[in-house]
Amino acid sequence: MSKASSVKPASQFVGDLMPIQATKTRASAEAWSNKPHFYKRLPKEFRRGGFNYRQIARENDAAVYEQRCLGCLYPAVCFEVIRVKRRQGFEINGRFIEAAEVYPSSEVWGADGFTFTNRDEAWAKLAEISPGKRERR
Repeated sequence: MSKASSVKPASQFVGDLMPIQATKTRASAEAWSNKPHFYKRLPKEFRRGGFNYRQIARENDAAVYEQRCLGCLYPAVCFEVIRVKRRQGFEINGRFIEAAEVYPSSEVWGADGFTFTNRDEAWAKLAEISPGKRERR
């Protein structure tokens, strides 16, 4: 007899993006609560601000996304290394928005997000901000 999986698929939108299938993950319980929290995972692929993003590695709470310009004749590839953050669920006009992992905002770039044109430098930064086992895509 097999146990039911705790990973649930969920449709997700990020900014002005196309819908992407994402999975909900169980976060560790806070010290003051025994109730488990679930967060929608960051999408593996999304579009934002004229760029396509594709996750190529994830290590704990850090990830590397490949960034390509949409509509560029000769698009340069960049790599964004990010610290994955989480936000709690909240309510807007009677509608509940569930807890989710979030991509760093431009205000925290340089502290929680880094852009590289060299793949090796991106991998070195990933190792620096989150040592451990990598999930390669």
